[in-house]
Amino acid sequence: MFSKELKDMLLQVVISWQVLAVTVGVILYFFLVSYVGRNYRRPRHASAKLISKASHASEAAAAGDEEEQTSEDEDLGLEEE
Repeated sequence: MFSKELKDMLLQVVISWQVLAVTVGVILYFFLVSYVGRNYRRPRHASAKLISKASHASEAAAAGDEEEQTSEDEDLGLEEE
């Protein structure tokens, strides 16, 4: 199916030092990312603080949205019917 010239050229490309160096670099990069992903853990106490802060922030934002909406209407000179 392939001619001999095409097989030889493909073999030369795959064996070239540039292709081998990039392949080794990509494999090492994946191993590094995998290693960091397995060993990274968030501190348990910090995540609990973030959750409680987020719930307080959402309550404050809900109250702030109502005030903000009325001030925007006043700035535009709109009247509700």
